[in-house]
Amino acid sequence: VQLQASGGGLVQAGGSLRLSCAASGSIFGLNDMGWYRQHPGKQRDLVARISSGFVTEYADSVKGRFTISRDNIKKMVSLQMNSLKPEDTAVYYCNANVRTAPWAMLAEYWGQGTLVTVSS
Repeated sequence: VQLQASGGGLVQAGGSLRLSCAASGSIFGLNDMGWYRQHPGKQRDLVARISSGFVTEYADSVKGRFTISRDNIKKMVSLQMNSLKPEDTAVYYCNANVRTAPWAMLAEYWGQGTLVTVSS
């Protein structure tokens, strides 16, 4: 299973970016999908996640500014980031909990990370 993230880049404060992540490989079922971010020297923290039933959860710091969505047919998860702040600068990682076969246990996979830089 591979997760391919795209959409990072440099944006001014107040601007917007959209991150996308496509899952591929031997996938029987996708459970929760989400986005995490890691600031330099810090641990990786949850930004947002969405269940297979489209229930969403957000970090307090991004509520009202970020929107997570998923396309179960395309096996994609996206993060629309609006009103970006310098403190949103981080490496963003997509995450998915995947079942590779009907009898398999859920396994967690990570994308390669994409850098988001917000200038003040």
